[in-house]
Amino acid sequence: MHRWILACLLGLHTLSVSAADLIDFWGTPRHGGNSFNRLPPDQAYFEALRGYGASWVRLSYDKWQPAQRDFLLGDADHYQGLSKADLEQLRAVLDRAHQAGLKVVITPLSLPGMRWSQNNGGQFDDRLWQDKAYWAQAADFWRDLARELKDHPAVAAYNLINEPAPEKQGGLAEHAPVQHMQQWYGREQGSARDLPGLYRQLLAAIREVDALTPVMLDAGWYAAADAFSYWPEPLKDQRVLYSVHMYEPYAATSAPNMTRKQPLAYPGPAPFAGEKQQWNAQRVAQYLAQPLAWLDAMQVPRTRLVVGEFGCMRRLPGCQQYLEDVLDVLDRHQLHWAFYSFREDSWDGMDYELGAAKVPWRYWQAIEQGAPDPIARQATAEFEPIRRRLNPE
Repeated sequence: MHRWILACLLGLHTLSVSAADLIDFWGTPRHGGNSFNRLPPDQAYFEALRGYGASWVRLSYDKWQPAQRDFLLGDADHYQGLSKADLEQLRAVLDRAHQAGLKVVITPLSLPGMRWSQNNGGQFDDRLWQDKAYWAQAADFWRDLARELKDHPAVAAYNLINEPAPEKQGGLAEHAPVQHMQQWYGREQGSARDLPGLYRQLLAAIREVDALTPVMLDAGWYAAADAFSYWPEPLKDQRVLYSVHMYEPYAATSAPNMTRKQPLAYPGPAPFAGEKQQWNAQRVAQYLAQPLAWLDAMQVPRTRLVVGEFGCMRRLPGCQQYLEDVLDVLDRHQLHWAFYSFREDSWDGMDYELGAAKVPWRYWQAIEQGAPDPIARQATAEFEPIRRRLNPE
């Protein structure tokens, strides 16, 4: 029985309002952060994020200690049901987020047949994109998880998989011209590399048990902002959000750049799509216009677009300017966004509250020992572009 019917029968009007409001939460611009921590976040963590003015957190659990091989999944090689111990751990974290006043988007990094590379010996797992038997297992997983979490007051959306890349080993170059993308999809549509097809199957499974919770869909090629371009149509569900991530030009914003003898600068020239391009505020805006153009062409409201991640290496001298340029575009178009990342306890690269200095040895020592992160955080110049827009007052 649908929740709203039950609410009407019981006279529990607040339940019906809570359920109906799940998509309405995304009716106005929502700003938040990403939580990709190795330890389940405590109450202070969520209170701190809420204290900055964030309204939501994109929560991944794949780094947490699992009861079996893979958190929640049990074993990504063969899904047989949710791990009860892991589910209780997740519920406890959701309770803490709710107590802090934050909404949560549940974001797995692994699905059956697609184990996150960092939990897979650094190897990209392409099985989900080769064999639809894993699609069925992924649908079972999401049906089970939605059944368990649909009534939790913290949950604002299910982000079905973080940064899928069916194209990576499927013959499509990253940032290929739109015509090439569309030709590639014309060949692959209906195959195991058909990302919209997978999403339709997962969504149908969720809707069997949960008619109301929004779903968030990352674009292909690691949620690239140009990778919705080959989708011939949106999904036929009014509670779908479309998500892209923004790290371009990746050659400049990412960790490998910091190991160069002379790191690439931002603004400045950087490799992109097989050629060197000049990247600045104008180029950032041009690149981020692509998912907006797709939404408009598909007659999907812009309130359905989320920039689920963006960031740059905090020690890069141009990082502060990069954050300003990206956020100027996002806020000009009144988009939802979540910065990467908030107080990450396993990698310091985009933890802007740490400023531009190296972290002390005790940060890495805590990781080795499985101990809580010992480093105090504070507002810094590097964090200011985000902090100012999280709480514009």
